[in-house]
Amino acid sequence: MDECRPILNTGLRGFKVATSRISDVNGDIGKIIYRGYLIQDLAQKSSFEEVVYLLLYEKMPNKEELNAFEARLAAERQLAPEFIDALKTRPKDALPMDILQSGVAMLAHHDPDVRELSNEASSRMGLKLIAKFPTVMAAWDRIRNNKEPVDPLPELGHAANFLYMLTGEVPDEEVARFLDVCLVLHAEHTFNASTFAAREVASTRAHMYAAVAAAVGSLSGELHGGANVRVMEMLLKIGSIDKVEDYVKAQLDAGKVIFGLGHAVYKVDDPRAHILAPMSKKMGERVGQPQWFDISTELEKKGKAIFKERKGIDIFTNVDFYSASLYYTMGIPLDFFTPIFAIARISGWAAHVIEEQYAGAAEKPVLYRPESEYVGDYCGPETCEFVPLEDR
Repeated sequence: MDECRPILNTGLRGFKVATSRISDVNGDIGKIIYRGYLIQDLAQKSSFEEVVYLLLYEKMPNKEELNAFEARLAAERQLAPEFIDALKTRPKDALPMDILQSGVAMLAHHDPDVRELSNEASSRMGLKLIAKFPTVMAAWDRIRNNKEPVDPLPELGHAANFLYMLTGEVPDEEVARFLDVCLVLHAEHTFNASTFAAREVASTRAHMYAAVAAAVGSLSGELHGGANVRVMEMLLKIGSIDKVEDYVKAQLDAGKVIFGLGHAVYKVDDPRAHILAPMSKKMGERVGQPQWFDISTELEKKGKAIFKERKGIDIFTNVDFYSASLYYTMGIPLDFFTPIFAIARISGWAAHVIEEQYAGAAEKPVLYRPESEYVGDYCGPETCEFVPLEDR
């Protein structure tokens, strides 16, 4: 039976489905660019707000443009009272990513731009979502912990505001900068699963909120988002450096993976991991928990060596490996690691929705409509003879 089934389940790997001017990843050499700018330069020299501007408007802002853009973001961070009231009706144990996905749909109810199909309206909707994602998630964390949401402060930047709304305390500049860099690193990454989901929905001419809700749903799946949660759970399970080698061997003996090592794209270490590692080290030292970084570095060393010895091939560190311990030592709940990914990636999603609907409209078919190869459950005629119910 199986011999007559053609194997077509490629998951679109290796297929190029559209052109894009937004970002590029060269996994062979570990190179990531956003609209031509190296990720290392953006992480070290710019802010998340600058990167958002770059992704949305295709250029780096000057000082005047950045100030105006930051003011627009600040003006859009507040949530409507009705939205907060709706959050308070949700079960306290609801999954944060489900709250975020439903929140995106609810935000559409308060935005008249959904009735206008234009580049300008999509840009406005994208900016509103970028501004509100941190507010939604911070409000939810406080509500589920029986606390009142904290309103954003207009004088704080994007990353600092999220930490402030989450904890009720203004973070110091270094901690806010660490999170700002994390947002820059996660802002965009070409046609990953959630971005493709957003573009596929956008190709139908659905509005920004519909496309982003699809992206959030895609990111909620464990094969896309949540890898750094599993990394941190692994570090907590290991507990100390002296247990690392035995853990690695036991995992490989059982045919399991070492979370944070390996990636579908990269043939070298993910360049974002090298930016995150020193921040993880510094943050662990700040809060008196250096062990998580220490276990991570030992795990990277032992994991790569033992994998090479057993498999004869190299394995490489990905972005999730050090973001896990960094977020943990910043006091961020484990189930908020993926929402932080979304807080960053909404900027990339918005840029892709705009590009899909407008920038590339003349260059590609109106909507995505792939085909499948029907194989049925048998090797025989393509249709079955219908038998009446009483004769079956």
